[in-house]
Amino acid sequence: MLRNISIAAATFLSVVTINAQKNKNTQLERPKLVVGLVVDQMRWDYLYRFYNKYGNDGFKRLLNTGYSLNNVHIPYVPTITALGHTCIYTGSVPAIHGIAGNDWTDKETGKDVYCTADDSVKPVGTTNTRTGSHSPKNLWSTTVTDELRLATNFQGKVIGVSLKDRASILPAGHTPNGAFWFDDSTGNFITSTWYMNDLPQWVKSFNAQNLPEKLVANGWNTLLPINQYTESSPDNSSWEGLLGSAKTPTFPYSNLAQDYQTKKDNIRYTPFGNTLTLKMAEASVEGEKLGGDQITDFLAINLASTDYAGHKFGPNSIEVEDVYIRLDQDLATFFNYLDSKVGKGQYTVFLSADHGGAHSVGFLKEHKITTGFFGEGTQKNINEKLKEKFGAEKLINAVDNYQIYFDRKVLADSKLELDDVRNFTVKELEKDPTVLYAVSVDKVQESSIPEPIKQRIINGINRQRSGDIQLISHDSMLPPYSKTGTTHSVWNSYDSHIPLIFMGWGIQHGESNKAYHMTDIAPTVSSLLKIQFPSGSVGNPITEVIGK
Repeated sequence: MLRNISIAAATFLSVVTINAQKNKNTQLERPKLVVGLVVDQMRWDYLYRFYNKYGNDGFKRLLNTGYSLNNVHIPYVPTITALGHTCIYTGSVPAIHGIAGNDWTDKETGKDVYCTADDSVKPVGTTNTRTGSHSPKNLWSTTVTDELRLATNFQGKVIGVSLKDRASILPAGHTPNGAFWFDDSTGNFITSTWYMNDLPQWVKSFNAQNLPEKLVANGWNTLLPINQYTESSPDNSSWEGLLGSAKTPTFPYSNLAQDYQTKKDNIRYTPFGNTLTLKMAEASVEGEKLGGDQITDFLAINLASTDYAGHKFGPNSIEVEDVYIRLDQDLATFFNYLDSKVGKGQYTVFLSADHGGAHSVGFLKEHKITTGFFGEGTQKNINEKLKEKFGAEKLINAVDNYQIYFDRKVLADSKLELDDVRNFTVKELEKDPTVLYAVSVDKVQESSIPEPIKQRIINGINRQRSGDIQLISHDSMLPPYSKTGTTHSVWNSYDSHIPLIFMGWGIQHGESNKAYHMTDIAPTVSSLLKIQFPSGSVGNPITEVIGK
């Protein structure tokens, strides 16, 4: 009798074990953590321009073990920060997702709208309402981070980290566990009541370290002997801007610690802003236990100092080269941290950029490449022409994002038709030798503008938030505020050609020169995680990357 019971028990345990093993083998597999690294203003060619200066564990680890897409472009204009971060995480374009610029003009009120400003929320971690009152309320589409939260019944955690509010908030989506950005008034990372009513203890502890002050304490000098920066122009080039109290754009920046005390945003223009961001990212892994179980978490990181340095000094400066060489070291440290904390091969990383950046006008002139400044005095000059023609003052109330906005109130008060004013304005703009194309936004499809510019205009125009006329400048024409350093906004390759590398769990090794778009990133991550595509996604999974 006992023998029969023992046999039955053994048989039962065997069946249970086999079924458990079957269940284990058929469980959905996902990485423990996804890390999105968006390097602000990173041109694709920086991967190779500075290649010989990189170590083996940062950018080269991505290139040598991951899958690199060499022909990825932004499929819309204008190519600017908020749009780039939103596109990467929604797989969508401004025409659909609603983020029409870093700022845009409200057509009815004529007031400026900042992409993440939200006066219905309060700052958390600071008393500065301008810095802290932000949320994703202007974002119409879901993000891949939202979809992960939905797919895991909100058990998978999502954290966004950046020096910039918009670059933390928009990637993290509507439903994250937290989005944190840098407050220049305190030198701390903060958030808003959209997310929580008090900073988590781990953020308070991180802020208490006063890491920014420690990072700038010894100033900023080149990591390598300065004569080794052979990929860059001479240190004191006329097209570079000045940092802090420096009298010339030259190393070493010995006054950086004092300049930081005077104005804390000075850290943004140095490589130490990236270091600070990645240390905050590590703190979020620790504090939120990201990657700590089998439910996938998502850490969205923006490295913004590359953008600030680019705007300040231009792509051909020693300063920008040093920022990238130091970022390479910081990435190596961060990847090694993830290896030890989450487990090598247990997390997936993608690295991309929100946009590129043009060469400085002064640099191009020195090397006899056609360049100049675009749109200087456009608003004033065209308003004068419009007054002569229609008798109304200040019909144009804004020129934002290479778009012209007409004042609806002035049009109504003057009993003028928008089409009449717009058509006249287009003809006047076409007389400007720096303008390649000027087109009414409702006539783009029927225009003679060639592809891919035409489709990029269509993708970038949001019916409710964008302007009335889209301007396209000639190549290498920068707006007049970029007398030093550089900027970005246009369709050309220097602004639209971005890096894209995937590495880690579920990723094939290799590279491709096939054409892809920024909108393909979110569907690729969604496919890897087997979750729904974001609601406004128009991209496609890059099957080469995930082997399916």
